[in-house]
Amino acid sequence: MELQNGQTKHLGVTPPIAVTYPTPREIEVTDSLVQELTAQGTFESEEESKRREVVLGKLDKLVKEFVYNVSREKKKLPEADAKEAGGKIFTFGSYRLGVHGAGTDIDTLCVVPRHVTREDFFDEMYRILKNLSEVNELTCVTDAYVPVIKLRFQDIPIDLIFARLELPKVPDELELRENTLLKNLDETCIRSLNGSRVTDEILRLVPSIPAFRTSLRCIKLWAKRRAIYSNVMGFFGGVAWAMLVARICQLYPNAIAGAIVSRFFRIMHQWKWPQPVLLKPIEDGPLQVRVWNPKIYHGDRFHLMPIITPAYPSMCATHNVTQSTKKIIEREFERAAEIADHVMVGSGKWADLFEKHDFFIRYRYYLQIIVSSDSSERQLKWSGMVESRIRHLISKLESVENLELAHPFVKGFDKIHHCTNDQMATDVMHGIFDSTSVTDKNTELSQNNTDAVTVRVIYTTTFYVGLDISRRDPGTKAPRQLNISWPTQEFIKLVKVWDKYDEKSMGIHIKHVKSSELPPEVFEDGQKRREDSKKRKRVPPEVLEDGQGKREELKKRKHDGLAEKDQNPKKIKSNSPNGI
Repeated sequence: MELQNGQTKHLGVTPPIAVTYPTPREIEVTDSLVQELTAQGTFESEEESKRREVVLGKLDKLVKEFVYNVSREKKKLPEADAKEAGGKIFTFGSYRLGVHGAGTDIDTLCVVPRHVTREDFFDEMYRILKNLSEVNELTCVTDAYVPVIKLRFQDIPIDLIFARLELPKVPDELELRENTLLKNLDETCIRSLNGSRVTDEILRLVPSIPAFRTSLRCIKLWAKRRAIYSNVMGFFGGVAWAMLVARICQLYPNAIAGAIVSRFFRIMHQWKWPQPVLLKPIEDGPLQVRVWNPKIYHGDRFHLMPIITPAYPSMCATHNVTQSTKKIIEREFERAAEIADHVMVGSGKWADLFEKHDFFIRYRYYLQIIVSSDSSERQLKWSGMVESRIRHLISKLESVENLELAHPFVKGFDKIHHCTNDQMATDVMHGIFDSTSVTDKNTELSQNNTDAVTVRVIYTTTFYVGLDISRRDPGTKAPRQLNISWPTQEFIKLVKVWDKYDEKSMGIHIKHVKSSELPPEVFEDGQKRREDSKKRKRVPPEVLEDGQGKREELKKRKHDGLAEKDQNPKKIKSNSPNGI
């Protein structure tokens, strides 16, 4: 588009790098990319697509019912006003962007008028959902950065968040683009609205939506396969990946998906962090709300890989990134850039890009964070809270001497344990169990199991952190120490201050394990355990102390120099039963 001064209008904070049109090779590569994405199952069936639409229609009616109930029963509004109060849902994230796949969740925003509170939402809306037979796995996460109700509605996973506007009613025709809608709202509501506003703004800021969608499908699949798709664990979430792809689309406005993906990896691999990624200049609005600005806000200066949302007020979508996760993301960018270059010249294939991660065979030692409780509903809340805090553990581990990085895995592993005595229950809560007492999380305890003995059911979720230990300096004779007692104990204290924590029904235990001790369920099909070389060079003893060993052993060796007294290189000592 030509402007009056002869300049060409462009999207983004800088002019495009190139405006050339696709070459025959780029068209060929894009066709092969779409074929690979189809073969990988990234597109949902028409049947599932229709089911999502039905579920969203039902959810919208439930939101209106919720607003009506609160208006009449709690606020005592007249019947006519209660009916007109309205309420509306907006989708955002991958579903709104048009890049969702089979089985993925729908990010949904519930918008209500000013007389309905967040407390009403987590009370009355939760009650309505709980009474529906079509809903299961229902849980509230009220103390998250963006409070959310998580559920499965007719087996469609949904994350439902809440925002209250300073309006007497919320009609069906309401749109959220106007900045004035943010007036007099608290920061939590602004963050909730930001998801929908950001998604819509991204779609307005890309030059070609079809090219953007295909490219983003590719990047999302790659990030998930490589286990770097998780905002809560300190990697990038869906909106961050979408903004990165959108930025490359702006830089190459006439490019198609194959070329965009190749350039995406090359540019991201070379990006000079912490230079922020922006889709448009940051707006200064009339409202008294915080906008990302490292010159003003001290905390914003510590964002390691800032990707800034385009909707006012602009926020950093990647504030959870730690030094460790930054290294991991950059390592994956480098790997992907090399593969994409080979694809473009014809010496590689897209399938190589989507090769699954090697997390459980990469490291020799891991932390197990075992979260337990005595009911499925309580476990959903408790494990969700712990998961949302694991990035704090990672940050603490990064200060440990001799630890190169702490690599969190992006999800936990759920188990149900049928314990026939208190000792078995205690063992389970400490990560000690055998397969005879375990079922997967969807299995119910049958009546036959309870006839002969009283069975106590324990639910566990186990999270993993890979420990990348620094290489020993050549010629060193001193023993190495890796003391992770303080970070793990501080983390346990942190999560136990949760106001819903109940010591009688909930537990958390952290211990380190060797790769050879990892349970079979963590390995993907075809993956084999790490095999350490049998012929190892004799080295001085090492110690890994996690603070979770036998108390008498820890106490006995507290001041003995941690293995300095025993210089036998054949013997590796530890203050923990699972130590190095």
